[in-house]
Amino acid sequence: MSHELWFRTPAPDWFEALPLGNGHLGAKVFGRVGEERIALNLDDVWSGDGLRRLEVTDGPAALADVRRLLLVEGDRLAATERTRALQGPLVESFQPLADLMIRSAGEGVGDYRRSLDLRTGTVAVEYSIDGVRFRRETYVSTPDQVMVWTISANRPGAVNLDLGLESPHPVRAEVAEGTYGVVGRAPSDLTIEYRQSPDPVRYEDGHGIGFGVALRALNDGGVLTVTGDGVTVRGADRLTVLVSAASTFEGWSVPPGRDPLVALREATALLDAVAVDKLRERHVEDHVALYDRAELVLGSPVELPTDERIKAVAAGGHDPDLVALTVNFGRYLLMASSRPGTQAANLQGIWNQDLRPMWASDWTNNINTQMNYWPADLTGLGECFDPLTDLIEGLAESGSETARILYDAPGWVSHHNADIWRATWPVGAGGDDPVWSMCATCGVWLTAHLMEHYRFQLDQDFLRDRAYPLIAGAAEFVLSMLVEDGDGTLQFIPSTAPEHHFILPSGEKASVDLTSTYDIWLIRELFANLREAESVLGLSSDLAARAAVARDRLPAIRTTPDGRLMEWPTDWPPSEPQHRHQSHLYGLYPGAEIDPTRTPEWAAGARASLELRTAGATNGGWTAAWLVALWARLFEPEKAAEVIQDYLSRLVSDNLLHRAGDIFQIDANFGMAGCVPELLIQSHTDVIRLLPALPAAWPDGSFRGLRARGGLSFDVTWRDGVLVEAKAQAVQAGTHRIAWPDGELTVSLEAGQKLDLVRHT
Repeated sequence: MSHELWFRTPAPDWFEALPLGNGHLGAKVFGRVGEERIALNLDDVWSGDGLRRLEVTDGPAALADVRRLLLVEGDRLAATERTRALQGPLVESFQPLADLMIRSAGEGVGDYRRSLDLRTGTVAVEYSIDGVRFRRETYVSTPDQVMVWTISANRPGAVNLDLGLESPHPVRAEVAEGTYGVVGRAPSDLTIEYRQSPDPVRYEDGHGIGFGVALRALNDGGVLTVTGDGVTVRGADRLTVLVSAASTFEGWSVPPGRDPLVALREATALLDAVAVDKLRERHVEDHVALYDRAELVLGSPVELPTDERIKAVAAGGHDPDLVALTVNFGRYLLMASSRPGTQAANLQGIWNQDLRPMWASDWTNNINTQMNYWPADLTGLGECFDPLTDLIEGLAESGSETARILYDAPGWVSHHNADIWRATWPVGAGGDDPVWSMCATCGVWLTAHLMEHYRFQLDQDFLRDRAYPLIAGAAEFVLSMLVEDGDGTLQFIPSTAPEHHFILPSGEKASVDLTSTYDIWLIRELFANLREAESVLGLSSDLAARAAVARDRLPAIRTTPDGRLMEWPTDWPPSEPQHRHQSHLYGLYPGAEIDPTRTPEWAAGARASLELRTAGATNGGWTAAWLVALWARLFEPEKAAEVIQDYLSRLVSDNLLHRAGDIFQIDANFGMAGCVPELLIQSHTDVIRLLPALPAAWPDGSFRGLRARGGLSFDVTWRDGVLVEAKAQAVQAGTHRIAWPDGELTVSLEAGQKLDLVRHT
């Protein structure tokens, strides 16, 4: 059952509803019978009107003060406070769109089953009332850009229901030629959820992103009526409901002031273009083409409902198949929330029910956005990476202005938060803590994904036309920000360890210092990536030459007297020894500089740091995912397995979506899909390792289609903890060193060539 979630009851709330999506249109299906709710989102419906600007006037002077306070006076507290002068406006928030409401008879329901088939991207609800068996099915089509909801019954004329569209935004109904729709606008301005305001959600005529949602119902038998109140169906044998949506968003730098009726016309045109008899076939064909590229199987299938399986794990049971389902589900979610031409998956993917969602449901670029895309290339979803590249390109364009205004610097910068309007400055308007707001290397981290994407795909056109200019722009910015300290070392100032304070001798907390270990790893990697990209492309620039010289003058990676990697340039006491961020271990994962076989001293320092970080800690969801990969890179499978067990016991809803109370964040779901495979295949060094850290609790299993850097795909099977079959296929010609627990081989493969590496009967 590693490809299906199923339940015996409807979803009790939005969190437990089952997710569907095509990257643009998202839906959460509750599966209720009497009053069904399908919550809708559109990826480009956000608050804001595109008119917000960065209005800091003394950025370079504030930067000079911060440098003086750190380099000359050594006053970390004052430097931390001075960076508040660099803060710009707060980000805007991702918005709910509307709810499709379906009202019908709901008494006497029996033999109920609700399911999400990951293989076809469909939600099914089956139940009986008074001897009549009903089946509902919902999916969101990528080829046709519509949501489809169907209901059928085994008794003619048994389908009776009312359909309507509701929205938390002010809307008005529109009816034309058998199509029911609503139009409205998202807020023109909104106060982020953690700030107080007497009027937090504000609408202004002609401002804000407009939207239109169109609904068309097609009945077999019975009578269908469309009015300004919705759609009524009586006595039908079967009903097909099509829903489409569009917005007036035209780009991050364009005010979206068009009439929402334009969006409704665009949505209606999508309905007009549909060939109803081909809808499901086209949807499934598109979905399967992506989803079937990779698969993880662990242990034997378990036939229990998903919620009961989670409860059994929480009670101490072991369910390897549930781990496989978690990975397969994470891949599915990325397919549903990130497709070519859409916005990138945000903090909640593409699903949100709140006008003021937690942390704005934005792009948080000091780990969360990046984690969303950890499974993309590794699990065969390279196309799903495209929206991240689009996001980075927008941030680079916006961030070039931010770099100039704040730092008088060339290149481009992106800080901790971004929204659809491509905010790239430290947010907070002077009121946010610099511990998270002041993180000027978030764009640097994002560019690392571009180089990684190339290493998996080996697409030189992508590297030349899209990745290299962004990497070079980030390098220009970083080089301009490096300043000498008294020892001739180049320091990146201001620097932080994301979201983590240190304790000063006075007992006060500060966060801004000379170059943190996190920033050292990022800058070292950036300059190395620039050199590698130029080598592949046959370039030799002055920029890369200067970066190579500067790399050798960066601060050294240092360890504490008790053997841990230092988080800051001074061994300050951490404010939270079990802090959720593992940023000083970036060089272990997702970076590649720390490796037990190549850099054993750094690996020992990383292990000591992890042991302190996790001692008695209660991990959060995305932290747990990161820990899995960190332990995997240290070849510690049992420690990783403990984290996975704890994650499934405490940190997921009954539908496997990560949930902490009333907070939903999707990064943990993506993170687990990207980090669990690190136990099974690693390719970040010059050796591709198969089963490098296999937990004892997974004695039997297989994977198909997991990717390695260098353009390889692997199918692997093991029994009783022993590799019995391994196949490789090459995208391009190349020579590769491949190792597994009891063997190693160097192979030269031609493009498209398949090779049996291991085969035991």
